[in-house]
Amino acid sequence: MVKLYRYIGRYIGRPFARLSRANSGIAAVEFALIAPVLLSLYFGVTELSDGLMAHTKMTAVASTAADLAAQDTSITDKEMSDIFSVLNAIMFPYPTDNTKIVITSVVGAGNGKAKVRWSDAQNTAARAVNSFVSIPAGLITGNGSVILAEVTYIYTSPAGELIYGQIPFSDTFYVRPRRVQEVARVN
Repeated sequence: MVKLYRYIGRYIGRPFARLSRANSGIAAVEFALIAPVLLSLYFGVTELSDGLMAHTKMTAVASTAADLAAQDTSITDKEMSDIFSVLNAIMFPYPTDNTKIVITSVVGAGNGKAKVRWSDAQNTAARAVNSFVSIPAGLITGNGSVILAEVTYIYTSPAGELIYGQIPFSDTFYVRPRRVQEVARVN
């Protein structure tokens, strides 16, 4: 390229010859063109990673909620309060006021139907007792039961530069009780 400028400079004039030797600002111009793209990529990857981490923590909350409730033979109000405290600790450093958690004991009602035996919730309404629930076929056999954990998290980007608005995440986990046929709820 430099040879082309020198060739043109010989035949057209000296200003082009001087241009061929003046390359001191090229790096600054290239940086000015590339920097916005690189910064956008950096912040985009940062926000995407943060969103994926929030989704991973929300999934961990759902599986832990079902697992903790399924390990006991009966659950008291204090134990349920402790379970919600543990679930909030899992979501740290994300705000827990955006986390809706519903833990429900679902029992077989015959004919492939399932109904709610008890339900507790945080930041939302619990399921109504004796209401019917749609669950995957074959999950409850005979007089069995499952613990259903439903978690919804509304993700809001902390930086808000590239992702505007709120993104809802939700997950559902089913776990069979470990020690008894059905986990009882004691007030």
